[in-house]
Amino acid sequence: MVSVTPKDQELISLLQVNARESVSALARKLGLSRTTVQDRLRRLEQSGVIVGYQLRLSDNTQQNGIRAFVTIRVEPKRANEVARALLKMPQVQSLHSVSGKYDLVALVRTSSAQDMDRLLDLAGLIPGVSGTESAVILSTKVDKR
Repeated sequence: MVSVTPKDQELISLLQVNARESVSALARKLGLSRTTVQDRLRRLEQSGVIVGYQLRLSDNTQQNGIRAFVTIRVEPKRANEVARALLKMPQVQSLHSVSGKYDLVALVRTSSAQDMDRLLDLAGLIPGVSGTESAVILSTKVDKR
């Protein structure tokens, strides 16, 4: 396991704000040389601390779509089976194992309310799912990813 230094943490924080920031700009903000920042990035990527970079679209860009958090209750010992089935659904953007009343939380995106209804019906039919509850996302107030 690689140790993450305070400067690495600063670099990661800057990348979380803008993963496309140039190495030169990152170096200036960190008070380091460009080569040092490149070496740190390479080390963090190779060690698995940084596993990738992603594109995020604004809510306005996807205004016709509907996003929801779906909490899922799973029968004992069926979580892996249910997770595999959910991950085959292209509308499932992320899936998390959680503690509490529900076992899994999925972030899902569909193009319409009707598609969301169908997706929730399909999720409820997965063998091992004993219940679901959904919360439609109205707006995102803060996203620090």
